[in-house]
Formats: sequence, C-alpha cells, structure tokens
Amino acid sequence: MTRVSRTALEQAIDWHLEFSSGELDIAQRSAFEVWRQADPEHEEAWVRLHQIEQDINRDSTPLVRATLLEGHVKAQKKSKTITVSALGLTLAVTLGLSVLNQQRPLTDYMADEITQSGEHRQLQLADQSTLTLNSRTAVDIKFTAKERRLVLLNGEILIETAHGDQRPFIVETAQGRLHALGTRFLVSEHANITRLTVLKSAVEVTPAAVLDNTIIEEGQQVVINAKGISSPTPAPLAADAWSHGMLLADNLRLSDLLDTLGEYRSGFLSVDPSIANLRISGSFPLFNTDLALAALPPSLPVQIEQHSKWWVKVVPAAPLPATQTRP
Repeated sequence: MTRVSRTALEQAIDWHLEFSSGELDIAQRSAFEVWRQADPEHEEAWVRLHQIEQDINRDSTPLVRATLLEGHVKAQKKSKTITVSALGLTLAVTLGLSVLNQQRPLTDYMADEITQSGEHRQLQLADQSTLTLNSRTAVDIKFTAKERRLVLLNGEILIETAHGDQRPFIVETAQGRLHALGTRFLVSEHANITRLTVLKSAVEVTPAAVLDNTIIEEGQQVVINAKGISSPTPAPLAADAWSHGMLLADNLRLSDLLDTLGEYRSGFLSVDPSIANLRISGSFPLFNTDLALAALPPSLPVQIEQHSKWWVKVVPAAPLPATQTRP
C-alpha cells in the first residue's frame, strides 16, 4: 500500500461526486478510466475512498446511510458550476479526510506485530522482556543466538528488558540504533524522527548519521534525526501513562493534545488554527476520546463541532449574545 497525496485524493473525491450525480456520459467515463490508469496513486486513492465508504455503510444505521447517500450532485463542465448538497459534500469530505488520517505504509502491515487506532498490545518476548505497543505501531522482532533486536517501523513502544540474558538488546529505527543497558524505556518513530525516553537505568544511542555513541541516563529524553542526536532534556512527567490508557498533559498545546487523541480514533480530528496554541493541563482517557474531547470546553474557550462520526473539529467557542456580555 503506497501513500496517497492530497492532490490524488481530491481528484478521487471529484470523480466520486461525478459518479454520484448519475449524469456521466461515455466521454466522461472514458476520461475517468484514463485518470485511474495514469498513475498507481490514482487507483490507490480510488480504492481507499471506497473502503471508507464501505466502513460507513457497515457502521451506520440504515437511516444514517440513506441520509448520507441522498446528497444530489449536478456536475456541469466549462463555464457551468458544480452544485453539491450539504450532505453529499459532507460525505465526500468525510471520506477524504478519513482516508488521509488512516493511511499507513505497506511496511506496517507486513510487520511481525501491528496495532490499529486506539489499540494497545503487551507481549512477553522469548527472553521474558516485556514489549508494549502503543496505538498505530508496527514492529519486527528479530531474536538470534547473538542478539535480541526489535525494528520499530512506526509508532511507539515501551520496553522493559529482562535480566539474565547476555545477548545485547537492540532497538533499531531508521534514525539509529539503541542499545539497552538493563533498562525500561520508550521509543517512538514518527515523521522521520526517533524519540527516546529513558525511564530506568540507561540506553546507549548510535545515530545512523553519526558514528558516535552517547549514553542517555534515567530521566532523560533525546530526539534522533537525519542530523544526529539532540542534547538530553528532562523526560516528561509520566511519559508512559499511555500504557495505562491515560494522557497526562502539562501545559500542552491544544493542537499537540488533539494530535495524540487523533491516534486513538477513526476518522479526522482537527483544530481551528486560531486556537491551536492554547495551553491545557490535565489527564485525558485515551480509550474514550469522546469523553476526552468533552472535557475541553469547561477548561478552554472552545467548542466541539461534530460533523459526523468520522469528522470532528475543535473551534473557538461561540461568543455570548450581546445582552449577556454586558456587566
């Protein structure tokens, strides 16, 4: 499965709306086939769009399905306009945003262990070490007679190494090699960045870009990227709270909080840019993101817009009527 660009997805949505109109002539259908075969990404975007539509059909009640699908589209070319009912547009946008949110590289699905949105999994490895996978995580397990190696392809893992095994315990990411020194630690790999948080003992880091080893001590965190390794900073408070189903926010940006909650739900969760930098502290349940979202308005000047089950946006709170704003 390849990644799908926003451009290809928007084109697929346009074609979806064209077909929904029921007014395509032979020339337009031929043009669609030309577009579909012009690039493998086009075919991937079209397939994913229909996969999400099937999910909607499966998860929705008959009434909701009928309401969503009754959106009428009148597509007219050249100087004529395209008119789409609000419900039809909602369906198309929801489908598109859901596809963008759920896409994962093919390597994730080929991994030894993989978790889906909102899923945690704890494993006991052959050496009795404990491996916990966070939401949307993919990892390969490669134990040999000479070493114990985990390859983190995407996501976040919590590792507590077992004692008594003399083989080195290695976590490998695209950005470097982490050698556990009898320890408990977190490793995440997102957007070409590896983040290491040492909760107990120490971890030796060898960045792929720099042939040099650095020991990261208990209570420290570093970031590894294409340029090397950052200077250690204090580890966040309760950095492993996710393994207990909680997110602890300490003066966290609202957009960062929503990015994390978005990893635990299907569909698309976004925030209005005007409130993205608001700060919030507190604890939020990861396995009930609707409850977590409901906790925002009492603490911040925001409100939750529920466009559909798959499309939620956090926006500024509506201003009070003029009669209520006066002292």
